[in-house]
Amino acid sequence: MRKMWFGLGLIALLIGMTLGGVSAWRGQPGPNPYAGTAQSVVTPNSTLTTYYAPLSEDEINGLLYMVEEEKLARDVYLTLYNETGLTVFSNIANSEQRHMDAVLSLIEKYNLTAPDTLDQVGVFQNEELQNLYNQLVEQGSKSVIDALKVGALIEETDIEDLEKWISETDNEDIKQVYSNLMAGSENHLRAFVSQLEAMGVTYTAQVLPQEQVDEILSSAPAHGMGHGAGVMSTYTGQTNGGITSTITNAFAHAWQWMRGFLGRFGI
Repeated sequence: MRKMWFGLGLIALLIGMTLGGVSAWRGQPGPNPYAGTAQSVVTPNSTLTTYYAPLSEDEINGLLYMVEEEKLARDVYLTLYNETGLTVFSNIANSEQRHMDAVLSLIEKYNLTAPDTLDQVGVFQNEELQNLYNQLVEQGSKSVIDALKVGALIEETDIEDLEKWISETDNEDIKQVYSNLMAGSENHLRAFVSQLEAMGVTYTAQVLPQEQVDEILSSAPAHGMGHGAGVMSTYTGQTNGGITSTITNAFAHAWQWMRGFLGRFGI
């Protein structure tokens, strides 16, 4: 009798593990680890409002490039959200809008002229970014996994570019905003990789050194602008591939684990 109840318990455990595998296939990694973190890039006493210094040509070019690079992220994510239904793209697109607003606040502060295409999704003044947008949307439209990898690629690229622009500016207000944007990009990278891992995909760095990406992924979410609250939300759309094969694979892995477990008890 004891063995029968023990066996029934293990069967229930097997079913639970199988359902857990299906949940991972649907991109449901669990609670949002970013909930409750700060969103504001600028505090009332920040250097953004109290600091002023003349801009170099490199600093001007950096601001005008970054506002469109953040727009590129926003536009790609909006487009891929429509393609995939993945909530993570919608949430992070909203965060990228806040990134754009932060850079725009500096552009306005220094009386620069922002690109006049910022409100047009998929249209860029910078030809390089226009071509990149077209390429990324095409690549990300192939599958859900490709879409998530495109998201991670964009965030890695943002981090690399922000590191470069930070090293080329002496203005404390620009450094403050760029540093906060980089913290947000690191959080977004974690979110995309978490979605990929929930689908059984091991992520490999695409732009940054693998060691740097590993360090970002293993560290705690940063408190910065655009942390992406809710970016770990569940996926309600459909992915490519059959759910039948996914359930079968999940059941097989769970059964293999159970057989090993039962062997320990001589059952």
